[in-house]
Amino acid sequence: MQITNVSIRLCKGKSRLKAIASVTLDNCFVIHLIKIIQGQKGLFIAMPSSNKNSKGIYLDIAHPINHETRNMLETAIKSSFQEKVEKENLENQTVEEKPLEFEEKKEEANNN
Repeated sequence: MQITNVSIRLCKGKSRLKAIASVTLDNCFVIHLIKIIQGQKGLFIAMPSSNKNSKGIYLDIAHPINHETRNMLETAIKSSFQEKVEKENLENQTVEEKPLEFEEKKEEANNN
């Protein structure tokens, strides 16, 4: 089984919910609503689940059944999440916040 696509939608605000992921497997099966949550010990992945049952327990709708698959999913999702956050941060920087390398080179060129 191969993860062929990971899509990340960032969640704005100060919520513990940081993003929602969709993962495509083998270009033929997709799992939506995978949550990326900030816990006390760092980020963790919560698989799609139904509402609490009568005992107050959430039931996963879909989930990996072995550690190898769970690690593969978590690694791909966390990596895609990190890339999305970094891209978003770069896009949100103002001109003043961006590195001054380009402007310094421009000034040096004007001085020559």
